Amino acid sequence: MSAYWSDLVRNLTPYVPGEQPKLSKLVKLNTNENPYGPSPKVLAAIAAETGESLKLYPDPNSDLFKRAVAKFFSVNTASVFVGNGSDEVLAHVFLGLLKHDKPLVFADITYSFYPVYCGLYDIRYTTLPLTGDFSINIDDYIAAEAGAIILANPNAPTSRLLVLDEIERLVAARPETVVVVDEAYIDFGGVSAVPLTQRYPNLLVIQTLSKSRSLAGLRAGFAVGHPVLVEALERVKNSFNSYPLDRLANAGAAAAMDDTDWFNETRQKVIASREHLSEQLRDLGFEVPASAANFIFVRHPRQDAAALAAALRARGIIVRHFKLPRIDQHLRISIGTDAECAQLTQALREILG
Repeated sequence: MSAYWSDLVRNLTPYVPGEQPKLSKLVKLNTNENPYGPSPKVLAAIAAETGESLKLYPDPNSDLFKRAVAKFFSVNTASVFVGNGSDEVLAHVFLGLLKHDKPLVFADITYSFYPVYCGLYDIRYTTLPLTGDFSINIDDYIAAEAGAIILANPNAPTSRLLVLDEIERLVAARPETVVVVDEAYIDFGGVSAVPLTQRYPNLLVIQTLSKSRSLAGLRAGFAVGHPVLVEALERVKNSFNSYPLDRLANAGAAAAMDDTDWFNETRQKVIASREHLSEQLRDLGFEVPASAANFIFVRHPRQDAAALAAALRARGIIVRHFKLPRIDQHLRISIGTDAECAQLTQALREILG
């Protein structure tokens, strides 16, 4: 039946999302979800929208959500673009801002959706290798032949952080080049580059509400940048889907941005659990680089990563193993509750003997 497919579809290599197993009593540490629920104010805002108004189309501009993002970052709403999760925002960014005569440049080990978008939109790209300790050397990107640049910060799956000065050094050195910073995990240990967008018109910053605001199931993301960049994204969005956020998502996302107390309380819990788990795994012989995300990226010098993942799974604990060059002996472990982290460490003690 694939004879009905277009050549584009036939040649695609789709993104493979993290497993979402339908098992009970599972310790799920594989997809970087927040172990704590969303703000009660979010739930109340969503409940308030579940009425007769659902028969009507939502606000095509999602102004409630845009205003909440603009308020949080002290920017104008004209600098804010929103979408159905940061993946949709990224998709529009790739098509609207990253397709040029010169190649798009990103790291060889990073969010694996980037090459998928390049395949979907026929974007030529070049990857630059991470250093031996999985960090990004900004000088490589300053010197690269690039039509555009995208960086995940903190990087995934390595959890390494680029400090803000390095981001600014790049955007200042490449004023003719669009630089996109994908900040899905920034709230767990880094400083956002959003303020730099007010000084550098070539910089766009993308964030999601899936991680630090516990809304992976709602699908809401945003970008902040110069209004000219945002206008390009609006043109793409309105040529694809004029209503990307439904009424529930618009209300819930806005409430999540407004409830800074809940946001700060839960992310600090995750950070504290991450640091405690990191120390425990180091005591078990794991190499655990400092993480700025809600996950850690670990390796045991005397244990096969795939075998460890399988042994954990047999005990009802799911972590992420990537069968990719340079990182096939690493595991990415999402930070769960303290109880879930304790189950993980106990299982690893049993496995390691």
